[in-house]
Amino acid sequence: MEVLAPAGSKDSLKAALLGGADAVYLSGKMFGARRFAPNFSESEIKAAIRAAHDHGVKVYVTVNTLIKQSELSRAFSYIDTLSSLEPDAVIVQDRGLMRMINENFSLPIHTSTQMGIHSADDAQWARDAGAERVILARELHLKEVERIARDGCIGTEVFIHGALCYCFSGQCLFSSMLGGRSGNRGMCAQPCRKRYSLSRETSFMLSTADLFCIDSIPELIRIGVKSIKIEGRLRSPTYVYLTSKIYKAAVERAIRGEEELITPRERELLEVAFNRGFTPGYFSGDQVMQRQYADSRGLFIGTAHSYGKEVWLPTTSLREGDGITFYRGDHKIGGFEIHSPEIQNAGISVRSPFRLELGEYIAYKTRDRDFSKIEEEISQIVIPTCHVKSSNRTFRIPTVKRSLREPTLSAHISSISSLRSSLPFIDRVYFDMNGHEETAQQICEEADKEFVLSMPRITPEIPEVDANSIMVHSPGQARKYADRILYGSYFLNTFNSLTIPNLDMTQLSVELSRNDLAELTKYSNKALEVLVFGRVEMMITRDPTLDEGELKDERGKRFPVVRDKYGWAHILNSADLFLMDFMDEMDQHGIDSYALDLRGKSPELSALVAESFRNRDLSKKTRIKRRCGAITAGHYLRGVR
Repeated sequence: MEVLAPAGSKDSLKAALLGGADAVYLSGKMFGARRFAPNFSESEIKAAIRAAHDHGVKVYVTVNTLIKQSELSRAFSYIDTLSSLEPDAVIVQDRGLMRMINENFSLPIHTSTQMGIHSADDAQWARDAGAERVILARELHLKEVERIARDGCIGTEVFIHGALCYCFSGQCLFSSMLGGRSGNRGMCAQPCRKRYSLSRETSFMLSTADLFCIDSIPELIRIGVKSIKIEGRLRSPTYVYLTSKIYKAAVERAIRGEEELITPRERELLEVAFNRGFTPGYFSGDQVMQRQYADSRGLFIGTAHSYGKEVWLPTTSLREGDGITFYRGDHKIGGFEIHSPEIQNAGISVRSPFRLELGEYIAYKTRDRDFSKIEEEISQIVIPTCHVKSSNRTFRIPTVKRSLREPTLSAHISSISSLRSSLPFIDRVYFDMNGHEETAQQICEEADKEFVLSMPRITPEIPEVDANSIMVHSPGQARKYADRILYGSYFLNTFNSLTIPNLDMTQLSVELSRNDLAELTKYSNKALEVLVFGRVEMMITRDPTLDEGELKDERGKRFPVVRDKYGWAHILNSADLFLMDFMDEMDQHGIDSYALDLRGKSPELSALVAESFRNRDLSKKTRIKRRCGAITAGHYLRGVR
């Protein structure tokens, strides 16, 4: 089993090599999902690959953001340069980029967790599309991972330690919709680490604990997982060294059949290096939340008592050179390095270099006495310098003459009453699998309207259905039902012409701007649909503890939370998307269909919206806005960075 470590900087690369990682993953300066990490220039990537290979360590380069149409040529040149550097694989999210690589290069491809591979059908699709490994979604139970490893016919990789996104991998639009910083573009602003209120509770409602899955290693080895991945390209070199070393040791102990996979001292070091609470993740349950605080606080010590410059701590385990930090509630007061601790009253007394207000504090150990030695050892490793000449090869896709269409009007609907009220004004219905689909289909057939069964959003095991027309949300769903009439939802993250799947119609990503849409449609004649009304789904989560209701942020915005019958919670935008103003403009780009999302709307509002959009009656805009509470043009005008 491979231990795969993060290298967000040159020092972290050194740390991974020193810690004994089998492989590292790193990013260049563009198209990486951690754009705020230092990352590597092309010359530095070459040097990193050379140094890693000298240590017998593999290097995987992440190119794992969604790519705009206007960026495809630049992405091609970048991949061409990477190919000359001979990394062991590239990690990719964008299906169009994956296609480009397969058709033009011989680089091995690993699908990013951002691609959302979460079923055996998804894995088989990835294999057929040219990948040699899938990095699985972090929301899977061990039994689901086992099914994919057994039936997917492709190498598998899972996250074993580090940050856990609240939203399902690759499906988060929260940061994107709130401020234009898209998680799918490496710019996540981490709104999940903010305070929210729901019902009577106010806390870090969406903040998960960090993955700590050492106990799952024996089972992962048994079921044939090829690689365990440590998250942390934004974390310190010391963290990278410790996680690499400790997880490598745990794998070796598991292979030898030892019961103790981690020593108390090793766990202590991990907790000090970075710790916002630990969870075994979804492998062995679903208790993944830690809502008291969202930052790393290190190892909890307990309640300290300040007597000015003398501080008593309720532990005798701290030593010379350890670092401690004090908190009162959410407020970080400060901290210092311990010198000359004295045993006193079943604890220790230490002297503070600054005067602390008298009273009680919550104390954490935030630095270990061994960290200085580790940092010194990391600094001794030398990475050679290299020079790389960037590729200037061009990539061209032929333009198409996209004729004007007579666009249809579709609607996502989940209730029979809203279906009946809106049906006279729409051509096609995407109806949720919620137990009422047979009645809905009968109503549509009687009205001579097209009925499309919308699959569940997330399907570790894809259900068997008999419908002739199906809306799919993942490549695996499309693969399983390739013999049906298929519609792809915007959750497929269709960002460029190469990403458009071979379906009967595909909704474009809601993150595309008017310029992005205009550019994309120059290069494809496939049937395209644009969502023009409704609450965009910001997050979907497997967290069972999030109640239905309205999630309120610190600015007072309210985000509806809806749970489905499959155990997933959906967090919707605080305002309805409203693009009626721009439909005539989109007509000129040959858009085939426009979609309304009427789920959760009353029958009266559903009818008002459907009729207004059918007639493109902008005089109803104010009335609709008043009924909805708020409307937005979303990313159509501003786009994402």
